[in-house]
Amino acid sequence: MESRIKVLGHPVHPMLIVYPLGLLSSAVVFDIVYLATSNADLATFSFWALAAGLLGGLAAAIFGLIDWLAIPKGTRAKRIGAFHGAGNLIVLVLFAVSFLMRIDRAVYLPDVLPFLVAFVGAGIALVTAWLGGELVYRLRVAVDDDAGLDASNSLTREGAVDITG
Repeated sequence: MESRIKVLGHPVHPMLIVYPLGLLSSAVVFDIVYLATSNADLATFSFWALAAGLLGGLAAAIFGLIDWLAIPKGTRAKRIGAFHGAGNLIVLVLFAVSFLMRIDRAVYLPDVLPFLVAFVGAGIALVTAWLGGELVYRLRVAVDDDAGLDASNSLTREGAVDITG
């Protein structure tokens, strides 16, 4: 089942998820290092990584929802996609709560509670990322119908010239 929205032949949702996943998980890592070292610069980075990750997560969610709506009802993919999407919504809410808990603090310094909320969000994100992998690698959601070891160039299908020979 191909993705509905593509850029240069590739689905948008998988392209977008790398940013929030990387930024939100980096925020947790920098929180850990901040809590271990008390270096306020790390807490500031974590705060802004949360902000950017939340925005990126919302963008990825829009394209994920569009793809999910195209999955036929009554399929395993539709059920897994619902858990994936709902789980990621919970992840975004947890990270947003962690973000909001830091706003009133001087230089965005988290205490243990905002860190724990973000840490739980990161744990759930591991599960939802696995579910996303299940959708793509087992259930072929968002996989091009022409996919294969000798598939045509995705740019060629859009009218560009194949430069690989």
